[in-house]
Amino acid sequence: MTVPAFNFGLLIEAEELVPYLGHELIRIVDLSRSSVYEQLHIPHAIHLKPGLLVQQQDQATGLLPDEAGLQALIQALNISENHHVIVYDDEGGAWAGRLIWNLHCLGFHQVSLLNGGIHAWLAEGYPTSSDIENPEKIDNLFSINLKEASKYRIQYLELLEDVKNQAVQLWDCRTTEEYTGQRLAARRGGHVPNARHFEWSTAINRQNHLKLHPLERTQQRLEQLGFQFDQPVVVYCQSHHRSGLAYIIGRLLDWDIKAYDGAWSEWGNRLDSPIITGESPS
Repeated sequence: MTVPAFNFGLLIEAEELVPYLGHELIRIVDLSRSSVYEQLHIPHAIHLKPGLLVQQQDQATGLLPDEAGLQALIQALNISENHHVIVYDDEGGAWAGRLIWNLHCLGFHQVSLLNGGIHAWLAEGYPTSSDIENPEKIDNLFSINLKEASKYRIQYLELLEDVKNQAVQLWDCRTTEEYTGQRLAARRGGHVPNARHFEWSTAINRQNHLKLHPLERTQQRLEQLGFQFDQPVVVYCQSHHRSGLAYIIGRLLDWDIKAYDGAWSEWGNRLDSPIITGESPS
């Protein structure tokens, strides 16, 4: 079988997907709430529960699954190295972005985020379905490769060392209340020292069906906060859910970006982590 070359970027618009609905090598993945998927979804989309994307531990609720967990994810997606995966959700791209990050970590890169997700799809009047998609299982599943996961992921001890040496840019994409420590979502509140705050949803245009604001606008806002785009950055939230979209934005901006999947659930629950409360550094 000749494998087609899909010319999809990391971010695609609804109109780009329409001609490929039903293509055997396109896997459309819906990460919306189950109630939404059961009512309507893009034709041929399979539903994936966000729980498959994370490994929960006592002090960290959003860690990258172990190898067995990632193998289970590939089996659920039912993809080979020849597939292209199109991902969407009903919240502007956070869970969808998290899936893309997982796939990057295990060596799969033929994946795109549908800009605006189901909201943008509906706004264009494109067809929907309520049929539960259950594609025939394939034999040649993608073989995961975690050798390059460190390109996309940073873990606690490495991040702690970088923070102590002031050798890392940090993007905290939680709410202002979480960032300042006013709202407690772990044993301790606040933020990682030197982290700058830019809430993930600020990049979403709620007046335009949850599509991303123009990337130039978002980059300008980030630069105004003091971020340097010629330097690497680490992004985090509470459990690497919201920072799933922030990770995608970084990639779209050609930023050298990693995610801290331990996130605040790990950093804030540990009693030995350095923590700052209050406003962002100038």
